[in-house]
Amino acid sequence: MATGLSAATYVRRRKQLMRQVGDDGIVIVPSAPERIRSRDTHYPYRPDSDLWYLSGFAEPRAVLVLIPGRMHGESILFCRERDPEREGWDGARVGPEGAVHSLGFDDAYPIDDLDDILPGLLEGRSCVHYPLGRDTEFDLQLIGWLNRTRARGHRGTQSPNEFIELGHLLDEMRLFKSAEELRVMQRAVDISIEAHRHAMRAAKPGIAEYELQAEVERVFRRHDACPAYGSIVGAGANACVLHYIDNNAKSGKNDLILIDAGAEYRGYAADITRTFPVSGRFSAEQRALHDLVGAAQRAALAQAQPGRPWSAMHDAAIETLTDGLLGLGLLKGTLKQHLKDESHKRFTRHKTGHWLGLDVHDVGEYRIDGESRLLEPGMAFTVEPGLYVGHDERTVPTKWRGIGIRTEDDVVVTANGHRILSETLVRDVDAIEAFMADGL
Repeated sequence: MATGLSAATYVRRRKQLMRQVGDDGIVIVPSAPERIRSRDTHYPYRPDSDLWYLSGFAEPRAVLVLIPGRMHGESILFCRERDPEREGWDGARVGPEGAVHSLGFDDAYPIDDLDDILPGLLEGRSCVHYPLGRDTEFDLQLIGWLNRTRARGHRGTQSPNEFIELGHLLDEMRLFKSAEELRVMQRAVDISIEAHRHAMRAAKPGIAEYELQAEVERVFRRHDACPAYGSIVGAGANACVLHYIDNNAKSGKNDLILIDAGAEYRGYAADITRTFPVSGRFSAEQRALHDLVGAAQRAALAQAQPGRPWSAMHDAAIETLTDGLLGLGLLKGTLKQHLKDESHKRFTRHKTGHWLGLDVHDVGEYRIDGESRLLEPGMAFTVEPGLYVGHDERTVPTKWRGIGIRTEDDVVVTANGHRILSETLVRDVDAIEAFMADGL
């Protein structure tokens, strides 16, 4: 499987992590387990993001072990052996020799030898860096190996006495994207932009949500990508369901369509949302709320600067949305009151963004020592304010009900500000209408 990154990048990442772990630690990262969909049908396999980040190895039944300072090789992979019979059914395998030659490991062993070899690798180490709780079955295996190592303690052999969550070190590494990673992420975004454009051009009154989903995901597959998450295509009031994935309703002639869909390319995710009228023209109420969401996004983006708190983007978006809702009459009272008691939340139901990378909701702390962390160059995230007026929202006039709008873009912090990776996809009312009209 192509990774989009050089083998040297993975070697460099492993060495960086081992420097942080120190000579008394050991890192163990198992592959994601295969999952049964029903009977003998599996879900499509997706590598564990941590293992992918450190190795670029995409096969199941593998374990990465890093042993800093080990004379006979610090970087080891356990994986499936080559097997022509099984490869005739399931596809080619890298095999231990291939892992050494193509992925830069110091050594590699058959996965079936893990039980014999790993206990010995634990000896002389005081702590294990491991994603405890992610795979219960492997947790139990690891505890068994530790117990075997400790049972030999009477010989004077040191054994690990501490588990350290792998994410304490690795999440921070993954949070900061290199130029090489950003090139792959930009490709995922570019594919997603093309997919959203196809959906906008295909839209017409009466089209089914699943037809628009097909337009989006056809573009993904045409470019050797896949959905980074379940595509959301909500027509009319379905756009008010934040994680709507049924995608089985027909659109009405006056509906807005909300599409939240992003491609995963070489393991990296895009995450883009646009809301547009199926008819190609916004109503006055739809335009007013869409303009307000756009203003909130611009306010949030103004805070996407090095040294600004992560929370400043959300705070700016919420203040803009709340003030606008007061101006339109959907809220009554004062801005200060609604910001204090968060009564705006019935219309503004989620945060304004999240980290983005190998996972669509990528790893990394949002707060450090109880305070919102400061933005730094290389951090990638979404900026996605939204407004949702439920169809049964009795506190507002009927004309506003059933309107859900979200605008979401992918952003990276730079030395002097930020760059919007999805900048070229139309987002404002006039630009959306012009784009859709141009396709007729």
